[in-house]
Amino acid sequence: MINTSPNAPIKKALGHIRVLDLTRILAGPWCAQNLADLGADVIKIERPGAGDDTRSWGPPYLRDADGSDTTEAAYYLAANRGKRSVTLDIASPEGQAIVRDLVRHCDVVLENYKVGQLKKYGLDYESLRQIKPDLVYCSITGFGQDGPYAQRAGYDFIIQGMGGFMSITGERDDLPGGGPQKAGVAISDLMTGMYSTVAVMAALMHRDRTGEGQYIDMALLDVQVAMLANMNTNYLASDNPPKRWGNAHPNIVPYQTFATSDGHIIVAVGNDGQYRKFIAAGGRPELGDDARFATNPMRVRHRDILIPMLADMVKTKTKQEWIDLLEAHGVPCGPINNLDEVFVNPQVEARGMRIDLPHPSGGKVKLVGSPMKLSGTPPRYDMPPPLLGQHTEEVLRDLLGQSDEQIAALKGKGVV
Repeated sequence: MINTSPNAPIKKALGHIRVLDLTRILAGPWCAQNLADLGADVIKIERPGAGDDTRSWGPPYLRDADGSDTTEAAYYLAANRGKRSVTLDIASPEGQAIVRDLVRHCDVVLENYKVGQLKKYGLDYESLRQIKPDLVYCSITGFGQDGPYAQRAGYDFIIQGMGGFMSITGERDDLPGGGPQKAGVAISDLMTGMYSTVAVMAALMHRDRTGEGQYIDMALLDVQVAMLANMNTNYLASDNPPKRWGNAHPNIVPYQTFATSDGHIIVAVGNDGQYRKFIAAGGRPELGDDARFATNPMRVRHRDILIPMLADMVKTKTKQEWIDLLEAHGVPCGPINNLDEVFVNPQVEARGMRIDLPHPSGGKVKLVGSPMKLSGTPPRYDMPPPLLGQHTEEVLRDLLGQSDEQIAALKGKGVV
């Protein structure tokens, strides 16, 4: 069993790595949070007085010990655990000089500015590699550093549509509510953060072997196209674009959601034997003797007749009654839980997916733990998402050797 208690010996997979995080919103911060969970020292650079845009993306907000709202939006809290916040005006010459000084002490730079924007500040890869030749520099944009769309702003919602995801997500066009549907979370942002994490760690491994740094060009559109997986190869093999099937399956019946008397369940029948167990559990064994439904190919052909009958059958019991009944009969199934139910699920609890950390606002912040379970170097939750500029003086003093007078002068100019 993995020991993730606060008193466990500190072993950090990336404890030797320092990351300068110039990103905001979600894709970049998600990558940086992964690296922080694995032990990297992540220094998050934020605009003085405002910070990461998501700090104001509320309500809801974190509540303090008295139950009152703080200024920390829940959206911001989701992607910024384990970082140190430094406020810095990188548009000023003094701010740019500080970034360059910080780079000398860092292994990785993450940024998600518009293509070419950091070059005018002398903070692009080619400029910074002159300071630190073995630097790993990762840029995250909507469309990448080249190509006809490189200068376009890339938003997750637009990328989900442009990259094909919404063409296969949503109810069938011929059914009520049919049409394209985005995911319930910013999936292209999150997956870009995950791919960026992998790319950064691969580049660090290469650096450790060869001493060579490198530039990483990550694009939301590239990631969205790549993650369609078998849907891509289905199309490439057949030249037929896949269609939307909602919660049903184009080739297996029944393999979909059903409404119970008090919620919804998923029934994933994979063969004819499981189908017969399903209808027997529901008291409708005759639906297995009907030639129209006896085999999967016949059920697929007659789905529009069969599914309404199965839907009526499922509505006669509660969600939990069906789960208990189908599990006892060996029929693959599962509930559709809301988040109230997710976080009291015994498996979710057993896996430590909910964590509580003390927060400087006074009180605690409830967060979701990392899904990465490493036996020797598990994720560490040493710091909550930081307050805006919480670590500015600490980093300037301890890492760059700035005096109190120098820091006060920077504050007076609005640089930090």
